Amino acid sequence: MDKNRSFVTADETSVFVREIDKQYPLLVRGEGAWLYDASGHAYLDAVSGGAMVTSLGHGAVPSISEAIQKQTEQVSFIYNVHATSPAQEQLARDIVSIAPEGFTRVHFVSGGTEANELALRMVRNYHVERGEAGRHVMVSPAQSYHGASIATFGLTGRNGLQSPYQPYIQQQEHISPATWLFDPSGETALKELDEILERVGGQVAAFLIEPVSAASLPGYSPPESFWRGLEERRQKHGFLVWFDEVVTGMGRTGTWFAADQMPIMPDIITTSKGLGAGYFPVGAMLVQEHVYQAVADGSRSFEPGHTWDGAPVSCAAGSAVINHLRKERLVESVGERGPRLLEDIRSALAGSEIVREVRGRGFLLGVSYVDPADGTSLLDPSLGVSRRIDETALKNSLLVYSTQPTRDGYAGDQTLLAPTFVATDSDLDQIVERLATTVAEVERQVKNELTHAKR
Repeated sequence: MDKNRSFVTADETSVFVREIDKQYPLLVRGEGAWLYDASGHAYLDAVSGGAMVTSLGHGAVPSISEAIQKQTEQVSFIYNVHATSPAQEQLARDIVSIAPEGFTRVHFVSGGTEANELALRMVRNYHVERGEAGRHVMVSPAQSYHGASIATFGLTGRNGLQSPYQPYIQQQEHISPATWLFDPSGETALKELDEILERVGGQVAAFLIEPVSAASLPGYSPPESFWRGLEERRQKHGFLVWFDEVVTGMGRTGTWFAADQMPIMPDIITTSKGLGAGYFPVGAMLVQEHVYQAVADGSRSFEPGHTWDGAPVSCAAGSAVINHLRKERLVESVGERGPRLLEDIRSALAGSEIVREVRGRGFLLGVSYVDPADGTSLLDPSLGVSRRIDETALKNSLLVYSTQPTRDGYAGDQTLLAPTFVATDSDLDQIVERLATTVAEVERQVKNELTHAKR
């Protein structure tokens, strides 16, 4: 392959790529919020590496690189069934120190899907240990994403994600999301939850939710009335509340955990992406003391285990990331700058007739698109608006992540923005400018095609 080639296609690689008809930029270097391809062309990264991972930006943070190297020189791997390590012990203390009040225990994994599958087992174990083996049903908003394993596929109600794996999936219970499209007040979602509780209430083990959604409903959080209603039902029916903070943990919404901003406190939190910040794969499940005590007072054994759980190098990377976030006050910076970024995007897109909503917290933001004819209906999926947004943004040297979950029935075309925490004010201004240019260009295309279609 030509070392100066800017893109790679499926017929030029031995990699089993995700989309065979797509050209992939060949990115060879990064610095801050910028990525550079093999020809030296610069792309402004508005999604932290594409998966909301590189919260500390691209390019080495010396203290993190040094911590990883030092740990590899000491001991690179220990199976945590046999032993623990100073690195794992330190990261556990670090996370407990920044976690919401009441969270006292942490179990480490390699990533978000593993964290959520682990928590699913923890929920089940909690009730079994307490003598309530009948509790096994999970409830969650249908428009969600909780991982790519067969078990975690069952935690979403999106047919588009589950197909064609339905024969393997244990289906769970779901409620409609309390969005502007279905239920702005949250009342309908609570009624649907009540119907489930009336039908299988004694079997409900936990309610799972992203406190601020990422790819499934970028930047969305339910109204406060929904949270209050959820708390009332938890107290009455005895199920756990589990927050999926795989994306929002480690400062993405302007506090260490999005739970710090919510009207209720969960029993379990899962997190991953920002914990390793792109330096090393690491994730975690955090539990409140009463969840831990259910095991401590019962079987005194929790045997979930993956090979790389609590590996020393992963944990050393996680502690170094937390130390850097603290030292540079980056979580506070996101909390301070996030509201302005949200307002700047809203202002820049205010004149767009295909933009229905701009929402979010901190550096996790979303834009939803609608039919310009009425400003409410979802766009025809055949228009491929999300794909056009991503492709046009790439032409404008901007990396964003857009989705089109229309066939699931709960949301239409959307764009996710999740800048690195170290993005400068100038970087953020350029993200806003390039996004506005991209949306305007796609809007012109869509309006033109809709006009011709009516003739």
